[in-house]
Amino acid sequence: MTASVLALGLAACAAFPASPRALPSAESTSASARSGAEAQRARLTLLARKLVDAGAPGVIVRVDDGRGRPVEITEQAPWAERDHRLDAGDEFRMGSNTKTMMATLVLQLVAENELALNDPVEKWLPGRVPNGGAITLRMLLNHTSGLFDYTQDAAVLKSILGKDPRQWTSAELLAVGVKHEPLFAPGTKWSYSNTDYAAVGAVLEQVTGASLADLVRDRIARPLNLKHTYFATGPTWRGRHAHGYEPDPAHMPPGVPAEFKEVAGPGHDGHVDVSDNDPSWGGAAGAVVSNAQDWSRFYTALMSGELLPAAQLEQMRTTVPIDPENPDGPGSGLGVETGPTPCGTIWAHDGGMTGYSSSNMTDGTGSRTATVLVPTEFLFEFEADPEIAEADQALRTAVMCSMFGKPAPAGGATAHTG
Repeated sequence: MTASVLALGLAACAAFPASPRALPSAESTSASARSGAEAQRARLTLLARKLVDAGAPGVIVRVDDGRGRPVEITEQAPWAERDHRLDAGDEFRMGSNTKTMMATLVLQLVAENELALNDPVEKWLPGRVPNGGAITLRMLLNHTSGLFDYTQDAAVLKSILGKDPRQWTSAELLAVGVKHEPLFAPGTKWSYSNTDYAAVGAVLEQVTGASLADLVRDRIARPLNLKHTYFATGPTWRGRHAHGYEPDPAHMPPGVPAEFKEVAGPGHDGHVDVSDNDPSWGGAAGAVVSNAQDWSRFYTALMSGELLPAAQLEQMRTTVPIDPENPDGPGSGLGVETGPTPCGTIWAHDGGMTGYSSSNMTDGTGSRTATVLVPTEFLFEFEADPEIAEADQALRTAVMCSMFGKPAPAGGATAHTG
């Protein structure tokens, strides 16, 4: 593409004598770029403010289109500022984005011949997963195992709500999931399941003899110099962090199921602060803490081949359809999902943990990245508030298109990931 453009430019210069108006000056080009960046920031700021006006406690937006200084925006409801002034570098519970890091760890071990994607679960967790001989590591990583999702079990609900401070292990979360009948025969369908990654976590611990916290630190965070990225083993934060909230029972929308209407934590202004609740129930499926800058660095390293050899990166990006009726639509790879959008194809993941919603996306090379972090979750999880859902979709669409250096299309259509 670059060669073609340069060739056309040279041909044009040969055909027409140069003049002061033939090509834009460096000053006008720079001014145009500044104008475009300012318009981009203004548009994203407006949409971020609309999301807060619709009821979100706040939002962090970061967009790096690979062409200059990233755009960072924070907007916050006045009532939430009394607890903490939101900053673009704040640590955040990344929820299911954790799965991308877990898949990276597995694929690193595959490259080192410690694991194979076609290994049956039974090989590493004998007797702990029913029909484990028919479920491979690949099926766990791309959600085709058929295992029931442990977060749907009542035993975990108190922890999700912050009412049970117990420290869950990978083995315990896996046991909760596999006590239920599987949803389908292994490898025959796709269904998002956190139990898949509880099993992945247990395998990683078994194979390496190390904790998941140590693996994330030693294989990802330290090599990439990610100062705010770690696997949480309890409620304690390591740095400045965003406060997460859910509405209190009196202000919880009717669309939220009754059993989720009361969360633990200090309350004010119709909300409950869940920042200090224990996230260990997320485990290998959702316990990583990071921030927008760190995740951008992680995605760049991942998609550029810095963390994985080419063969393993290709396996990560080998997908199965999320919707069998739409084989050309969104696909599930290993710990990451992809889909066509109006502005380009993204690789991405979403995360949801009580009080925290996150969306991270990148292009296929890692040269462009974007993040949207919103410190509340139930309103999105249960689609309980149409106004906030509409505002969120408009913002995410604009963020995704800005990542590709394009204006958002009319209508606000976008791709959503798991």
